[in-house]
Amino acid sequence: MLLTTFRRNGIGVSTPVWTVPVSDGRVGMWTGAGTGKWKRMRNNPRVTIQACTARGKTRSTDPVLEGNAEVVDSGPLFDEVQAKIRAKYGGWQIHIIPWISRLQGRLKAGQTFGDTVVLIAVTESSRRSG
Repeated sequence: MLLTTFRRNGIGVSTPVWTVPVSDGRVGMWTGAGTGKWKRMRNNPRVTIQACTARGKTRSTDPVLEGNAEVVDSGPLFDEVQAKIRAKYGGWQIHIIPWISRLQGRLKAGQTFGDTVVLIAVTESSRRSG
C-alpha cells in the first residue's frame, strides 16, 4: 500500500509499505521508531492509503482511503501485526530490506527496523484527481 503521511505544513509524503488486515478491522503496518513517517504520524495521525506496486506506483482507478493512525510499540495488536507481516512477507524480504534501506541512507545508524506498529482506521474513501 502507498501510505501518505502529512507534514505540519500539510504537504503529503508518500511511502510504499507492507500492510496486513488486523483483527479489530484496522489495517496494520510496521516501521522503525524515529523514521520520518513515524515522526509525522506522531504529530498528525491523519493518513491516506492506496493500493500500489512495491515501488509505489499507483493507478488512478484505485481508491484513496483516508484514515487515522495509531502508533504502538507493544501489546496484542502489535504482536498480531508483527506475526502477520512475517507470515505474509517473511523469509528473505524481511532480512534484505533493512540492508537495502541502510545502503540507500533511509535507515540511519541506531535506527531499528520494524520495532513500531501503525494501526490505521479507515474513515472514508475518496478518489485522487488526475
